[in-house]
Amino acid sequence: MTTTNPAWFITGASSGLGRALAEAVLERGWRAAITARNTEALAELTSRYGDRALALRLDVTDKASIDTAVAAAQGHFGTIDVLVNNAGYGYLAAIEEGDDREIRDQFETNVFGLISVTKRVLPGMRAQRHGHIFNISSLGGLVAFAATGYYHATKFAVEALSESLSHEVALLGIKLTIVEPGAFRTNWAGRSMIESGTVIDDYAETAGKRRQATRAVSGNQPGDPVRAAAAIITAYEAKEPPLRLLLGAPALKIARERLDALRANFDAWAETTLSADFPA
Repeated sequence: MTTTNPAWFITGASSGLGRALAEAVLERGWRAAITARNTEALAELTSRYGDRALALRLDVTDKASIDTAVAAAQGHFGTIDVLVNNAGYGYLAAIEEGDDREIRDQFETNVFGLISVTKRVLPGMRAQRHGHIFNISSLGGLVAFAATGYYHATKFAVEALSESLSHEVALLGIKLTIVEPGAFRTNWAGRSMIESGTVIDDYAETAGKRRQATRAVSGNQPGDPVRAAAAIITAYEAKEPPLRLLLGAPALKIARERLDALRANFDAWAETTLSADFPA
């Protein structure tokens, strides 16, 4: 179910995909609670769109902040029809290079923050028997590469949580879409990226090269956040929205290759797999 004037709640709306989506929603005449840790970055949107844009300070790792922001959005709009869990960031480190505090901080934002916001919004969606949740995952939630293993771990977690939740809320009128962007021209590989200070020479040809390549591509990625935002709105308006929405040509190509590799692996070891059961 879509409403004629839905109220969206978007985390991480100060830049990148979150910002582009906030603008796309507001340009359609809809309403949006746009959130960020620093609301000064949202001032231009509230100035341009008036009461339809509600700027809220939100730190997804702080439950009190979540409670305050969600209550303010519900009080202002009377409802939250669409939740977009977009807040998150990347982390560059070989697995052995990862700093324990930085690893835990990433999980706090990318996974536990998403869980906390979702749990706070769900009661309202259940009560009204409609809603749509968009969890921003990544192509990196389907396939993993060197140097971003901890980031992939958070996004694989988002994929699993989202798929389970989609089954749980399906009979309650609530839809869920996992958004899986490839490389997009945002700050993900730039100023938003955290990088471990530990560098181990033995990983120079694997994680080290990927660290360099990731930094080098920043600002030249093929994905357009504005077009990605339009694709998300298309999914929202669809009668049967997808569980998974890949964004960008590289994402589609690599995801298909991943499917082929999985099938080849499973088929090659099928005899050994079947041998693990009790005899018929």
